[in-house]
Amino acid sequence: MTRPEILKTVRIDMDRLQRGVVVALAAVAAALTGVAQGQSPEPGSRFAAEDWPLAGGDWTSSRYSTLDQISTDTIDRLGGAWVTRLDGGGSSRSTPVVKDGVLYLTAGASVLAVDGATGGTRWRWQAEDAESRMAPSWQGVGLNDDLVFVGLRSVQVAALRQDTGELVWATTVGSTPAVAGETVTTAPIHAAGKVFVGVANGDSGGQGRIVAVDAATGEVAWTFFVIPRPGEFGHDTWPQDSDIWEVGGGGVWLVGTVDPALGLVYFATGNPVPMFGGEIREGDNLFTAAVLALDMETGERRWHFQVVRHDIWDADIATPMLLYDVEMDGRMRKGVAAIRADGYLFLFDRETGEPLIPIEQRPVPQDAGQRTAETQPFPVGAERIIPDCSFWRDRVPPPFELSCSFFTPPSVDQPHVVALGSPIPMVRVTPMSFSPQTGLIYAQGRGHVGFAKRFEDPWISDNRPGGYLRLGLPESTGALAAVDPRTNTVTWKQALAGGRLATSGPMSTAGGLVFWGSADGQLDAYDAGTGERLWAFQAAPTGVRMRPGPVSTYAVDGRQYVALPLAGELWAFALDGEIPPRDEPMADPPDLVRWTGPAPTETDEIQTGAVRGNPSWSLGGSRSALDEHAFNPQRIQVSAGTRVRFVNNGTVEHTIEAQGGSWTTGGIEPGLFEYVAFDAPGTFRFHCADHPWALGEITVVP
Repeated sequence: MTRPEILKTVRIDMDRLQRGVVVALAAVAAALTGVAQGQSPEPGSRFAAEDWPLAGGDWTSSRYSTLDQISTDTIDRLGGAWVTRLDGGGSSRSTPVVKDGVLYLTAGASVLAVDGATGGTRWRWQAEDAESRMAPSWQGVGLNDDLVFVGLRSVQVAALRQDTGELVWATTVGSTPAVAGETVTTAPIHAAGKVFVGVANGDSGGQGRIVAVDAATGEVAWTFFVIPRPGEFGHDTWPQDSDIWEVGGGGVWLVGTVDPALGLVYFATGNPVPMFGGEIREGDNLFTAAVLALDMETGERRWHFQVVRHDIWDADIATPMLLYDVEMDGRMRKGVAAIRADGYLFLFDRETGEPLIPIEQRPVPQDAGQRTAETQPFPVGAERIIPDCSFWRDRVPPPFELSCSFFTPPSVDQPHVVALGSPIPMVRVTPMSFSPQTGLIYAQGRGHVGFAKRFEDPWISDNRPGGYLRLGLPESTGALAAVDPRTNTVTWKQALAGGRLATSGPMSTAGGLVFWGSADGQLDAYDAGTGERLWAFQAAPTGVRMRPGPVSTYAVDGRQYVALPLAGELWAFALDGEIPPRDEPMADPPDLVRWTGPAPTETDEIQTGAVRGNPSWSLGGSRSALDEHAFNPQRIQVSAGTRVRFVNNGTVEHTIEAQGGSWTTGGIEPGLFEYVAFDAPGTFRFHCADHPWALGEITVVP
């Protein structure tokens, strides 16, 4: 246990405001939700009310509040109560957690305490260097009675005093010495005297782990390694003739949840490493892409379920799980919900791991070279929250070929094949919500199609440049949906532009509302039962793309607030708030926001062939490969009258021509080039005549 010298605390002295008693109605509502049997009445032990002490609201991570002052009847009175620039200049996409009228969140290199009634900063704790690896997790913090717990990029967990921000302890929970890419990205969970966090590995070859730390001292209580060691259960799902398991991945990226009454803590795990190199890690590769239920006291595995076997799609569970109670077949069941990247909910009895909705193994497309699993699990009779193949079948134009399976193996030999969600899975990062009032689970997701492509080198993972994936393919589509966990079917769904989906995620309240923040800086409120949008507030100028944090709600002196981190600002909304929106809200049609990748590059040269490589933190060293069927850059902007030079930087002859045939370079042999003059303003698409799925775009300005 160490106190790093690089860390410092900045306290902003303010007289602490005296807080009144929260309105009786909210107190009664909180009491009615009760404390589960065996749970102590510490922060997080009941549905959130005037406080919001954990990233998920409470131990269940249901993101539900019993507050109902802001309701379907009063929503038209909701307005901006205050807005403040986050002290220290950092932006935030963390969930604001709340205790006794004070909000705690991470922003850039800082942890902030903000007055919930005024927006004034109470104190700021920060890494001395804004670029330091000791900067805090973007997901936020957790609380107990008197401490703030935060995960750090230095693979440490730290505890700060709630009233001053003073550092109490900081403990390393990763490898010693540290492995490149290891970090604590999860917001900590406090329960039963322990702090639970996940360690991710950045696909750098480390091993993901789940760690419990003593809340008072910072001492590590136990560590669970996601990749089983020799002799441990699950090790036989890795090759037995190699040590690839030692760099197997399985990072734990997202906040977990706990049920102290059952003595269990739950986390979802990430993809195996190398990400797309299935040929060198034969087997199911436990416990990657899985739900894990661990004993809170010992860290021993009680049960697990792997939602993707032998993952070669980066299709791990990338959304925080939640706990819920539901009546099924005449009796109450304690459930845990996990949503797979393709939009299917997997629902389990959280004590035994028994599926509450049956799960079957279905055959999926195969690639013998990548040692693909013959089957993958699917919940029987379930409806996923994003569109299936029928939605895309008439939208994908030739020469692209559509594969209707999410589990289409990335291919070296078929670069023209596009598949659902490939290569970036579709339901990721944003938390879900469960309302005991409606009995529904709320989640968001993005549907799209992309190239199911990989390189011969299994260690190269950088095959996902945004513009290259989207040009020539249909726009993505988004959805905010409500799912009935008793049947695993969609109750209602709101279609949204794919570009509007960001990192906020839904929150539900006893006021019958679901709140949701969008990538264009708008906060929407929906009727939790019907899905009708009742209210919208544009907190950022229209057209500005950003990553808002998840919404939370709390009460101060009997007044309910809704908090939304938005880039470098923190907004709070309340009834009769007087701060107006910054622009008109977006209309309902889902085609108003588009995201087509990077802006055009101002250059007069385009090369065939783009070099792809490994991110600096990724395992496999400095590796690269030539993508023969891509242009570099793919989109350019020139002035009218410019002669654009097309250079063949590939290994085979290419003929570049306009879509529609208005011009052509003729055949260009490797290493040679040709010019084309562009006189008329406009935007023009072009492709390779022999590889027409290789697309580019030129914008000519006057």
